[in-house]
Amino acid sequence: MAGEAPFTSREVSLTLPGAGPQCVPLAISKPCRDLPCEEMKSVYRKFRRMFRDSLLKRGLVHLETAVRAEIELAQKTSVASKTGQLGLVQTWRSQLHRKEPLPCFRDVEFRAFSQNGEDGILLYIFSLIGPKNKICVEICAGDGIQCNSANLILNHGWTGLLIDGNEKLVQRGKAFYSNHPDTFSFPPKFAHAWIDRETVNALIAGHGIEGEIDLLSIDLDGVDYWVWEAVEVISPRVVVAETQCIWGAERSVSVPYRRDFKSPLIRGFGVYSGASLPAFVRLARRKGYRLVGTQALGFNAFFVRNDIGVDVLPEASAAVCLDHPFVHWASRELLPLVRDKEWVDV
Repeated sequence: MAGEAPFTSREVSLTLPGAGPQCVPLAISKPCRDLPCEEMKSVYRKFRRMFRDSLLKRGLVHLETAVRAEIELAQKTSVASKTGQLGLVQTWRSQLHRKEPLPCFRDVEFRAFSQNGEDGILLYIFSLIGPKNKICVEICAGDGIQCNSANLILNHGWTGLLIDGNEKLVQRGKAFYSNHPDTFSFPPKFAHAWIDRETVNALIAGHGIEGEIDLLSIDLDGVDYWVWEAVEVISPRVVVAETQCIWGAERSVSVPYRRDFKSPLIRGFGVYSGASLPAFVRLARRKGYRLVGTQALGFNAFFVRNDIGVDVLPEASAAVCLDHPFVHWASRELLPLVRDKEWVDV
């Protein structure tokens, strides 16, 4: 018809409950101004139903994901999980008592809350040397749910201080432990803070923790070496430190100290951060500790104070600890990407 607009696609702005304004493309045969009021209402109702169904589906997906996460968390602290771990403790102590050969770290690794197999290694170490006060301090613990201390806190009655620089994660962790049936009566303390060597001692002491504790875990993805070097207010029996395995067992290096150091991701890995295992071994010896092993992939190293358990956890070789295909691959593929960045011999 002369003068009538051709078939066109236009956008209609709809505001839906809980969704805000939505721009919807509509294929219509008349200019919007010429649509009768009832037809516009029909279009509105049609797309309102479509968006409501879409929001419902997305909501159900999110709900299903949340429910699955809650079920997984519940399973990790279930009676079966606790019983299984206590059974391992008794087995390892029995082997020690009977002077039977003890397993190596790679044979005891398991993950309940840790990122890799650190939960199994820590349970094994404390099965052999025994905990003293079950106090832990973890630096850069995130929300405290996926970290090296969580399994000990939730399944073995530990407590302590969990520190992180992300306030949202800290608040989530506080809510989790304050409501969990195993910790709501006495949850671990949380601190929201950016960690550096100038303030780390005051921060720990300010939360009422000084002197001997059982565990210190450090995973800053940054100036880890310099922070552990500065820690003096506590004397941990066991220290877990994330190391930079790309350097292998030869170079003793660390990233330079800067209070605002942030590690960039390179091919998905934070390989320009931290310090090499030999650097941590040297630091540990100065502070009175020995290397007793690493997680299989070389991500985390475990140190025990020299006055504890030398007969059951002797000093380990860095070269033996890092003899793993992943470490060889990382040294070959990732080290060249950061070798020319600023590193400090320590």
